[in-house]
Amino acid sequence: MIHFKKTVLLPLLLSGCATQALETAPASPDRPWQPNVAANGELVPGKPGSHALAVPAGYTLPSNSQIHVRPPAPELATQAGHAYSLPELIDIAQSANPETRRAWNLARDAALAVGITKSAYLPRLTATVVGGYNHSRNDGANPSVSNVGIAENAINSGLSGLNSALGGVRNSRSGAGEIQTLGMEWLLFDFGKREAVIAATKQAQIATNVLFTAAHQKIIYGVTTAYYTHAAAQSRVVLLCKARDNARFVEAAAVAKLHQGQGTIVDVTQARQATAQTELRLVQAEGDEQNTALELLNAIGISPNTKLETLDISGRPLGLDDIRLTDAFVQQAVSRRPDVLAAYANAKAAKSRVRAAKSEFLPKIFITGNVAYTTGRLALSSVPGVGSEAPPTLNLSSNAFSSLILGGITVPIFDGGTRAALLKQAQDQSDSADTTLQQTVDSSVKQIVVAENALRTSLRAYTASAKLETAAMTSFEASSAAYRSGVGSMTQTSIAQNAYLDATLAHSDAYYAALIAAAGLAFGTGSLNQNEGSSIPSAM
Repeated sequence: MIHFKKTVLLPLLLSGCATQALETAPASPDRPWQPNVAANGELVPGKPGSHALAVPAGYTLPSNSQIHVRPPAPELATQAGHAYSLPELIDIAQSANPETRRAWNLARDAALAVGITKSAYLPRLTATVVGGYNHSRNDGANPSVSNVGIAENAINSGLSGLNSALGGVRNSRSGAGEIQTLGMEWLLFDFGKREAVIAATKQAQIATNVLFTAAHQKIIYGVTTAYYTHAAAQSRVVLLCKARDNARFVEAAAVAKLHQGQGTIVDVTQARQATAQTELRLVQAEGDEQNTALELLNAIGISPNTKLETLDISGRPLGLDDIRLTDAFVQQAVSRRPDVLAAYANAKAAKSRVRAAKSEFLPKIFITGNVAYTTGRLALSSVPGVGSEAPPTLNLSSNAFSSLILGGITVPIFDGGTRAALLKQAQDQSDSADTTLQQTVDSSVKQIVVAENALRTSLRAYTASAKLETAAMTSFEASSAAYRSGVGSMTQTSIAQNAYLDATLAHSDAYYAALIAAAGLAFGTGSLNQNEGSSIPSAM
């Protein structure tokens, strides 16, 4: 009865242990989770104990002191006050940005995958050592005989009395032993499966290496656009500072005329309104400048706490020649884009996987063997091997040395359609890879044409905004002079002032938009590099 209770209670206790893990989950859907927090603020497994760190009330998690914000980039801290050019920041990004290291690790993993698949041509050697100790004991038994006729009861009674007098028949036996084996398996011929697998892995490695280059191009493009965007924000701040000074000059003129009895309070109010509007736009522009600086640091991949000064690139001449991409140039550009090259390699890898799937229908030739040495007296007929590739060991009850080598051929006959399904999957994947390649090519052509249109539009906008800025400046200077001479109105001066400010900002924005569009075209054609990220192509 006691044994029955133990047998029933033990599974119940074990099942209760599994559900105890619910104590570490949130208690209810409408209450905050109470984590188990170490003294340093780190979240640790388990339910909170009596000595756990108290957490803030509500849904605020504790601060982990083991997580640190990166300090300013040391490569920039050593050159405080230096204005960095775009190529300098790109060089820093290529070594500091985490994306390059991740892409590099993926490329290394792909190279190792090729080495792993090549190892399929080599034999597999497995060494196994099995040892143990065996002990058995017999506490005795009541001897008896049967089928002896009328004397059976008398004989059994005599044997039972003798067994009781002698205390029963007892014996014990023990022994130890071990076996040492060295096994070998070698696939000699498989009708090209290993070759196809290696070819697919090599193509996958090419795709990974191409994507490593793509990661660098992406970083160059990201730093380039962030650099020009930040430069545009800085230029807007400078221009708005000048506009604020102009607005204050006009406001001072309106106040002076009012004191001279030539102006009105309405003129002064309009002038002050124009000054306030310009100051508001300046505050907003300064905030944008700070945000774009953070975006630049993030694109480089360094700490946001880094103080960075960039080189002033305003006023550089732009190549304003009309850009027309020829079909030959588009063909060359598409064929060198990283995404197209990676899609092409993936398509070839998929075809190799189809060949590997077809080889599963063919025989395989192999050899296998092992060398074993056994010693001891375990009184066992067999001991299972350790590991999926280890052969069973036999008869650990003697000292023996044995060796075995076998050769064979395996021919797949029936597997319920598994190989046919795998082949169909490989063929479908190959078809999808070919379709993806064609789609990638078409998308690349579209991106190149769109980038060309964007650059051509930006250059035309830059030219048009230059004319607009010149006309707006002339209008503002004329209306301002007329107002000071007493023949103009403050309304006309304010309108001209706002128009001149908008035209100046538009011209500046068009300048940096053309630089960003040029970088976009270079990125789209797969020709963006560290030294040409800021160039405007003059002809293609």
